[in-house]
Amino acid sequence: MSPEGRVDSATFRAFQQGDHAAVRAVVRAYSGMVTSVAHQVLRDHSLAEEAAQQTFVQAWRAAATFDPERGIAPWLCTIARRVAIDLARREQRRAATPLSQADPSDRSLVTLPPSETASWEMAQVRLAVDALPPDERDVVRLQHLEGLTQMEIAERLGIALGTVKSRSFRAHRALASRLAFLREQSA
Repeated sequence: MSPEGRVDSATFRAFQQGDHAAVRAVVRAYSGMVTSVAHQVLRDHSLAEEAAQQTFVQAWRAAATFDPERGIAPWLCTIARRVAIDLARREQRRAATPLSQADPSDRSLVTLPPSETASWEMAQVRLAVDALPPDERDVVRLQHLEGLTQMEIAERLGIALGTVKSRSFRAHRALASRLAFLREQSA
């Protein structure tokens, strides 16, 4: 441990290599600070704890590229703030009326089965997505099925945001080409 109560560069190097004791030491040394940063953004203790966990996972994934001489605390605070902002955005998208408070006569509660044509079109889209290269397919599924932003996808997959953007662009271009016949049929 360093004089300031934080981990030293040797412990951090062990953290970078996945040493369990070093991982525990980094989490123990910085968890209060990381949770506090997340709580400032989220104003919710349980969400702040979730953000802190995600922060340490992302830090561990990116640790190999970080120079511990630059200061671990500011790096972790930056990750924590970004994770908390992403979590807050995700929670805002989830805001909804509890089902118990919903009006039973509300037509949006009823999902009608798709028509035969709609079912066929959905199957064509699934086949086109399945035909994409795995890296592009993963990005499309995270975007459209899980509703993640490109930044959230980059963090989830541990890749650069620019990589997510280029994979998304290539995938959507390929899907538009493969599914053009659907647009032509409906015209």
